[in-house]
Amino acid sequence: MTVLKDIPEKWLPVVLPIKKKKKTGFGGGKAKKKRTEEERKVKANDREHNEKFQYASNCIVTSKYNILTFLPVNLFEQFQEVANTYFLFLLILQLIPQISSLSWFTTIVPLALVLSITAVKDATDDYFRHKSDNQVNNRQSQVLIRGSLQNEKWMNVKVGDVIKLENNQFVAADLLLLSSTEPHGLCYIETAELDGETNMKVRQSVSVTAELGDPNNLASFDGEVVCEPPNNKLDRFCGTLYWREKKYPLTNQNMLLRGCVLRNTEACYGLVIFAGPDTKLMQNSGRTKFKRTSIDRLMNTLVLWIFGFLVCMGVILAVGNAVWEREVGSLFQSYLPWDPPVDNFMFSAFLSFWSYIIILNTVVPISLYVSVEVIRLGHSYFINWDRQMFCSRCNTAAESRTTTLNEELGQVEYIFSDKTGTLTQNIMTFNKCSINGQTYGEVDPLGKQRKRLDFTPFNPLANPDFCFYDEKLLESVKVGDLHTHEFFRLLSLCHTVMSEEKSEGELVYKAQSPDEGALVTAARNFGFVFRSRTPGTITTIEMGRTVTYSLLAILDFNNIRKRMSVIVRSPEGRICLYCKGADTVLLERLHPCNQELMSITSDHLNEYGADGLRTLALAYRELSEDEWEAWSESHRCADKATDCREDRLAAAYDKIEQDMKLLGATAIEDKLQEGVPETIALLSLANIKIWVLTGDKQETAVNIGYSCKMLTDDMTEVFIIGGHTVQSVRQELRSARERMIELSRAKDGGKTEGMEAWAEACFMGNGMKDGQEGDCTSGRGSKQLHCSSFPPSASGDMDSISGEFALIISGHSLAHALEADMEAEFVSTACACKAVICCRVTPLQKAQVVELIKKHKKAVTLAIGDGANDVSMIKSAHIGVGISGQEGIQAVLASDYSFAQFRFLQRLLLVHGRWSYLRMCRFLCYFFYKNFAFTMVHFWFGFFCGFSAQTVYDQYFITLYNIVYTSLPVLAMGVFDQDVPDHRSLEYPKLYEPGQLNLLFNKKEFFICITQGIYTSVVLFFVPYAVLSDATQSNGVPLADYQTFTVTTATALVIVVSVQIALDTGFWTVFNHMFVWGSVGSYFTIMFALHSQTLFRIFPNQFRFIGSAQNTLLQPVVWLTIALATAICVVPVLAFRFLKLDLKPQLSDTVRHTQLARQKRRKPAGRSMAGTWRGTGSVSEGRLGARGGSRRSGYAFSHQEGFGELITSGKNMRLSSLALANFASKHSSSWIETLRRKKNNHTPPSTSGECSPAPSNMSGMGPALSNSSSVLGGSQETPIEEETDTAVVLSSLSHPAASEPAEPRAPAQVAPADSSTSAAARTDSPGGWTRSLETVQVSCFFS
Repeated sequence: MTVLKDIPEKWLPVVLPIKKKKKTGFGGGKAKKKRTEEERKVKANDREHNEKFQYASNCIVTSKYNILTFLPVNLFEQFQEVANTYFLFLLILQLIPQISSLSWFTTIVPLALVLSITAVKDATDDYFRHKSDNQVNNRQSQVLIRGSLQNEKWMNVKVGDVIKLENNQFVAADLLLLSSTEPHGLCYIETAELDGETNMKVRQSVSVTAELGDPNNLASFDGEVVCEPPNNKLDRFCGTLYWREKKYPLTNQNMLLRGCVLRNTEACYGLVIFAGPDTKLMQNSGRTKFKRTSIDRLMNTLVLWIFGFLVCMGVILAVGNAVWEREVGSLFQSYLPWDPPVDNFMFSAFLSFWSYIIILNTVVPISLYVSVEVIRLGHSYFINWDRQMFCSRCNTAAESRTTTLNEELGQVEYIFSDKTGTLTQNIMTFNKCSINGQTYGEVDPLGKQRKRLDFTPFNPLANPDFCFYDEKLLESVKVGDLHTHEFFRLLSLCHTVMSEEKSEGELVYKAQSPDEGALVTAARNFGFVFRSRTPGTITTIEMGRTVTYSLLAILDFNNIRKRMSVIVRSPEGRICLYCKGADTVLLERLHPCNQELMSITSDHLNEYGADGLRTLALAYRELSEDEWEAWSESHRCADKATDCREDRLAAAYDKIEQDMKLLGATAIEDKLQEGVPETIALLSLANIKIWVLTGDKQETAVNIGYSCKMLTDDMTEVFIIGGHTVQSVRQELRSARERMIELSRAKDGGKTEGMEAWAEACFMGNGMKDGQEGDCTSGRGSKQLHCSSFPPSASGDMDSISGEFALIISGHSLAHALEADMEAEFVSTACACKAVICCRVTPLQKAQVVELIKKHKKAVTLAIGDGANDVSMIKSAHIGVGISGQEGIQAVLASDYSFAQFRFLQRLLLVHGRWSYLRMCRFLCYFFYKNFAFTMVHFWFGFFCGFSAQTVYDQYFITLYNIVYTSLPVLAMGVFDQDVPDHRSLEYPKLYEPGQLNLLFNKKEFFICITQGIYTSVVLFFVPYAVLSDATQSNGVPLADYQTFTVTTATALVIVVSVQIALDTGFWTVFNHMFVWGSVGSYFTIMFALHSQTLFRIFPNQFRFIGSAQNTLLQPVVWLTIALATAICVVPVLAFRFLKLDLKPQLSDTVRHTQLARQKRRKPAGRSMAGTWRGTGSVSEGRLGARGGSRRSGYAFSHQEGFGELITSGKNMRLSSLALANFASKHSSSWIETLRRKKNNHTPPSTSGECSPAPSNMSGMGPALSNSSSVLGGSQETPIEEETDTAVVLSSLSHPAASEPAEPRAPAQVAPADSSTSAAARTDSPGGWTRSLETVQVSCFFS
């Protein structure tokens, strides 16, 4: 695993609050430093000297509140939310008697409820922070004070203290290792909390302090350390120790960082350099960027619009009040005078405006925000509880680490994935090797299964789990072949693996990367056993003989060198340099006599790379004593240099690593995770574009694509961008696009003129016009390049070819492509391709690619990875997903969602994401509808009450409407609703597209919702008003009184909105029934209680209308009025939905009908679809196996610099068959295709008659699918085209053997709708799966 490389060099300020003894503030408060620290000076055992610099103490405070500050600080934070401030403002207005016609509790009750729920949540979170802080700060540590060791809490440890650590203890602060109980000042640590790696690492003290093992000696130690200021660079440290008039260079190998655990070391002593917030652990604990969903942003905009609408209504009613008071109200002044503050009609209108602002504020109720959070919390629990996303092998469940992004999971368009440990298992096996021109480990061409070699008789120390099948290599070792022995000797010596012998002969290797462990284990099994090491020696057992080598130097790996070497002296005095690394850098350092062997080995490397294996080249060089002494002196000078130390060391390393002799090459395999190809193919069918960002070399990256089925042999062309200059990269990108256009022109010659015009427009400058973005993406429905001369024909042609190209770009080329004047051209080219693979990228470049797509595309991005080098990418994307794999938990800690296997991503997006988006959209549509229906009645009533701000409903109904009467039903729909079952969501991935297009809740849907709400309010006001105006009771008493009208309107409102949510609910649970009908029942119960004599006796001034509800609801005319209003509100909606279902059914409707038809048939299911697609996959595998001429190598080195930080890069991809259950057939240009293009670029749809092509081995898969709902119209999804044959889909799902997939890239053709055509005949042609809509409906309803 690599550590982040995008951390700035200078020290960044600490973001977490720090607690000082005497200075506290919000969250403990951070004491302000008088100056920015440029360097740190620490004197050992001298607290008085160090306190002058006011270094931070070792106390950590991550909590935000304490008992005294919680209430004011939390309220201050909550009222920073605009909505809370808005409702507080309304509450203040309601306290003014001249303005408010409502009691103050109608606002303060819901506001207090919201503030209380949020405060309890914040308090709970902060309690756990306090608990964690106390646990850490109160850990005990042994501090050397006045010559003796004393127990101190961590929080009391100071900079400059000498502390003692014992085995298995956590390191209390960032320490300079002074001495250890191990020889040569050596100690072993585990850094899982720091970087997620569970493998042991070695640290060594400076030789001059290694002998200070006794507390008495350490008490007299008064050395001074001058070093860099606090920073977040985990893998480097630069400082100097001054002691006894000498100076000693300090590096990261001398440091023990806070968060590490001491292992396999009895005890050690260290000097505190950085404490508390200054430690590298805390410096890397920056706050994660707050992420908001697109729906949140849209809601903020809509709330502003609604507020503007509210103000407009207030102005209209205020003007009406002024006119009425002037023209009519003056006539009543003698017996109905104005209140004392009012002395003219203008002031009356001013007060009326504010009164109506209070009354009409329920168009944006505060309960909206609470309900949204409750729904999101429920969705998060569903993800956590999903047993189909539980990995039993590693006992890890999926975890939603945030509750704010669930619905955005249903809108993802771009996925950026790491490879190693994400797509692959990150478990390495030694697969093949090349030694002196002879290759070993090849599979028998006849396909015979070889017997696994048994190494036990030959080598009692062999690892029983090691698998190898080529006995020729074992025979070569046994006969004593010198090259073979030297090959495995190199593998047993050139590494930084730690060995632990738990019992006699039971060796356990602690490797810092799985591939390093695989190589050392291979050497162990073939007779060269690495046994133990010290800082100066390496002990091995070679063919049963114990040999101890003197370790003279380690020439460490970094991303520039791409190799590592060791220089050892054998017991016979032979000095030898052993080197392993990338073939690109190692082969050029060979002696000229190696040309023939190098040619053969290069062929082997390419063959291994073509098989998807990770390769390393091995070489050695013998050194004379004089050469060693001369180089050792130059190395010593470079190591002690205070300036440009790393550059000097690199030059020294390069000098000695020349004229080497080639030994051979290794090939190790990292198997693909289960279900990766299936997942990628399924997500591609959902129009999700997947980019792989890997640190591997180009050849390995190509094999990644083929193994994951991102790349296929059926692709028109794979473009490789490898330029080293801006000009060359620009030219390669343009050439790629010209090639696309050329092939498109060849495919459809009739569009030549249009394509030439488009090419001329796009390739001027950077391919953009001034002020335009490069938004050209692959697949249908994606945003296109904005060119004024972009002809419709060109657009259609680009759409038709977009699925047949792939782009592979290397890291050095990507660096140029990401420059400001190049990024738009890179985006337009890359997004015109089906697959994009970026290789040899740094962590910073991963984040930059994500930011680039976010900048140029209005699309939701998701990044997924498993290592610390993926953290920046995960934090940059809209949604970050961490995989808990072999590289620790660093990515998981930075992620929004986490699980154990990449294959769970399809369920996270296509099931939970789609459901969350669907539920949230339906919730918002209904919520705005019911509140406009409720509130706008007041507006209409204003024209009949003299604009006096009199309310239609009583104040208790206004208070309880959004809290009791209508809150739970819409919550149940928002939490539990679903249009199709989970397995149907996976079976029909096109159901995912409405979320990408944001079809289910947008500004148009919002206006439809409020239009329906306004229509309902008109009906609810004018129908009762018209009926009750002339209605009488049975005894002749008129019903035209205020209380009768109030009860009638309120009852009709509750019934209408309850019927509406019953119509909108697509999936009924016991909670839906209980909440919907229970809310109606609670309304009647509370209403009768409020009009009862009991409450009147207790509160005579509050409940004055005794029996009004009972008397009103006993009148038949009232119930007829309620029924009439309900029918007028609901019948048009029902009629519209039935017509839409009959004339233009959506995919989710068809899927539901398909399910009902299956249940009616009650036929056996037959064989599963998996069998069909396994067959398809095998065909594709055969094609991939025929990639004879394509040779690629896969370099196994890709990791960070530093002692022992070795070899953790991308691994190969192994092909696996697809097992996708999907329906078949491509269809002609669909409505959703047209809408997508109109939405993005206002260009006509493709005339090619095809959707974006599915993966080649799945070309028989299907028509565009989609799904959704709306208040008025039900679904807003992709319609099923008239050519789609659902009957055949049903047949293929039940009897897959009867349906063969179409040939790759063949255009869809409409088969004759002749019912006599047999299934076998239909499958003979690529387009033989299609029929008319009438057949679909007959199959759905009458089969």
